[in-house]
Order: sequence, then C-alpha cells, then structure tokens
Amino acid sequence: MQEQSSFENLVKEKFNGLSAAQRKVAAHLLQHLDQAAFNTVVQIAREAEVSETTVIRLSYALGFSGFTEMQGKIQQQIVLGNASAQPINRLQNPIESGEENLFRRTMENEIAIMQHNLAQLNEAEMWKAVDVLAQADHILVIGHRGSHAAANWISFMLGMMRENVHLCPTGGNSYEKLFSMNEKSAVIVISFPRYSKESYKIAEAAKMLGSKLIAITDRVLSPVGRISDITFLSEVNVDINTGNSSMAGAHSILHLLSMGLLVRNRETMQARQERMEQIYSSQDVFIE
Repeated sequence: MQEQSSFENLVKEKFNGLSAAQRKVAAHLLQHLDQAAFNTVVQIAREAEVSETTVIRLSYALGFSGFTEMQGKIQQQIVLGNASAQPINRLQNPIESGEENLFRRTMENEIAIMQHNLAQLNEAEMWKAVDVLAQADHILVIGHRGSHAAANWISFMLGMMRENVHLCPTGGNSYEKLFSMNEKSAVIVISFPRYSKESYKIAEAAKMLGSKLIAITDRVLSPVGRISDITFLSEVNVDINTGNSSMAGAHSILHLLSMGLLVRNRETMQARQERMEQIYSSQDVFIE
C-alpha cells in the first residue's frame, strides 16, 4: 500500500482533539481527497453537512494558517499521487441486479478491489511491516466475526515460518493471549465494518503494553486505523443488506506479508519445514 500521506498522518495524530463536527469534516476529506483538492469551502461544508466555519476551524486545528494552506497540502498530494485514501470507484451490488451475470459481476468487483490495492501498493511500508513481524518475540493475530477466517489463515501461515504466533480466539480466553505481549511484540489486527468492539479492545490493550500494531482495515480513521502503527487499506466486497462479504482484498495484503516474511527468514523457514516434514511423515498426516 502507499505510504500514508502527511495530511493523513496529521489528521490521525490530531483526530482525538477535534470536535465532533471537525472529525466529520476530516473523515469526509480523507474519503474524498481528489474532490476536496479543488472544491470550495462552501461545497465541502455542504457535502460534509457542517457549517463553513467548521471547515475553516478544522484547518486551524490541524496547524494550518487557514483553509487555503490546508487545501494546498491536499493538492500537492494529489499531484504527487500520494493520496492513498482516495476511494475505489463505487462497487456495484451483484445481488441487487438479480441472477443475470451474478458470478461475473461479483468477480469483476473482486478484480476492481485487487487493482485498487495494487495501485496503492507501497513496498517500503510493506517491508517495514515485514521487519516488525520478523523481529517480534511474539505475534498476536486478531480478527473476529467476518475477519476471523482471514486471521486464522495468516496465523497458520506465519506459524509455519516462525515460533510464538498466537491467534486470538473468538470466544473467551482472549485477554490471556496478552500475557506475553510487550514492546518487542507485534499485533496483526484485521477489522472491517461492522467493526468488532472486542477486536478493538484487545488491540488497544496490546498497544498499551507497547506492542507494534499492524492494521488491515478499510480506512485510516477506522477504530483500529486510528491507533495502529502501520495501516494497510483495502475495500471488502460486501452486501450491506445481508452482511455477505468477500475478504479477497484483505487476504491479498496478508499474503504479501507472509511472502515478505518468507523471504526474510528463508533459511530458518527451510530448516523449520524440513523438521515439520519429518513429523508429518512419522505421523502419516497427509494422503500422498
């Protein structure tokens, strides 16, 4: 994913100190940076459903001399192509259109999400996260409800590569997983709407213990996005009426992390795999 822009970082750092109305404007700007770069104060205020004064006060709260300077910063990001929070073109809901071409439309949505992830890819930020995982004494993976399958997959993959990888359970015994977490540890938290309160609370507790927090979520200002050290963004192919969703975009990001760790720990991984193959063979685990 692309490295978070200075404007995004600024909003994230100042967010807790903003008023409710200012937070509303900030969230609107991050979700529509390409439009905010050229819209007037009046247009932004109308679209965010706040007063014009609130938009101007937000610029002051973020440390700018006024709206013009804040918009200039946004324009600079747009020109440089660093506006990582620009939204993906609105996905069509295949279910609303009935059975005709249902599977094709669904797959096209998946491809659109993948292409958006590729456009935002920042390899430096990805390697930064990989190094955090490689150097951590313990890794805790958090993902509840619809995110649990993705959390289970990445914890399994990382567990094949190194020791001390723990999956946070979905029912009870969650906080006990924090026992070994400290400033040398790392957390991967996967959180998409509707955001799980339990996922957030456990991630927040690990953060308070000093652990590095890597979030895979849908926006910088999501609950876990606001407290994370490294944030990777992806859309999910979701039907808001039924909650039916595909985590393919999130899975692709997790796969990149696993591939990076594999390269970083190639020799250790090979030795570990050889040992595991001996166990598999002695216990007749697989059907050959």
